[in-house]
Amino acid sequence: MKKNSKIIRSDVVGSMLRPQHLLKAQQLIKDKKISPAQFIKVEDRAVREAVTIQEKAGLDVVTDGEMRRPVFCHNFVKAVDGFKWDIAGNSVIWFDMNGKKIIDPVTVGVVSKIKKKHDISIDEFSFIRGITDKPIKVTIPSPTMMSYFFATGISDKVYSSPNKFLDEVTQILKESVAELERIGVEYIQIDAPEFGMLIDPVQQAWFEKKGFNPDNLVHAGIGMINEILSDFSGTKGLHVCRGNDKNRFMAKGGYDKIAQVVFGESKVDRLLLEYDSDRAGNFSPLQFVPDSKIVVLGLITTKSPKLEKEQEVIQRIEEATKFIPKERLAISTQCGFASVAKGNNLSFGDQAKKLALVSKIAQKVWKV
Repeated sequence: MKKNSKIIRSDVVGSMLRPQHLLKAQQLIKDKKISPAQFIKVEDRAVREAVTIQEKAGLDVVTDGEMRRPVFCHNFVKAVDGFKWDIAGNSVIWFDMNGKKIIDPVTVGVVSKIKKKHDISIDEFSFIRGITDKPIKVTIPSPTMMSYFFATGISDKVYSSPNKFLDEVTQILKESVAELERIGVEYIQIDAPEFGMLIDPVQQAWFEKKGFNPDNLVHAGIGMINEILSDFSGTKGLHVCRGNDKNRFMAKGGYDKIAQVVFGESKVDRLLLEYDSDRAGNFSPLQFVPDSKIVVLGLITTKSPKLEKEQEVIQRIEEATKFIPKERLAISTQCGFASVAKGNNLSFGDQAKKLALVSKIAQKVWKV
């Protein structure tokens, strides 16, 4: 899928609901009741099922559903030494759909200098390219997303500053992108929910307590992303949301505060933006998107099983064209269906209907 190929109008963010046989196997491998080889076979089956769902929905591009990841960004954690599971003392702020604050533990943290064991997502792509003829997207976390695992009182004993840690993350990700391109990856999406978090004063304070400067983190983060993708010749995507886990969110607020930096300075081809609720604000910040970029409107929610009405979604696309022409727009869900393995509270039937709606609307709006 080179940049001069057909424009992807119906996109998919990345994660999909995990089938019960995979969730069961994850517990079994944790309890050492099945072998790694047996577990991989279960993962392979789950990936095949996820790809089939996307193909039947008619999407222009597919992912492996992130079936091999406990959390969307754990392809990095699993590929690097220096992280420890089941640590204590680190937490993050969530909100339920009624706005009630929830404090959740973060049980993974940086406890020693990070060192790459292997390039991330090589196994994921190597498998999926053998089971589909559709264009394939590989998703990887942004460097500043790794600030999530920088634990105060633990990680700062390893690194003299959080930015030293992020510099090493950037270098490892850049090396991994080079290897992914070498083996044939043509579309890479950077997942950066932290940019959406930094819109909200509550989360700005959370970053500050961890030792990061929230006023500089967006600009610095975009610079790191540009460095990671600087030598990649395929399609470059950047996804921004406001947190997605078990029907919860982390932040609210429009893109106004970050638009000029994230939209204007990022050297990517596609911006995948959450727009499924009032939490995301209006479309006016899209005026800051350069002519070279496609905006993928995340208008179909994965936080609720309720299926959107086709005409209402099309009307929202028309509203967006006041700020950016239709030929530079596309559509997707606002985020994945299971950023964490447990997934959002939707059924597999709900998931299939929402993905099919993405495809149907794309065909109707852009005549593809």
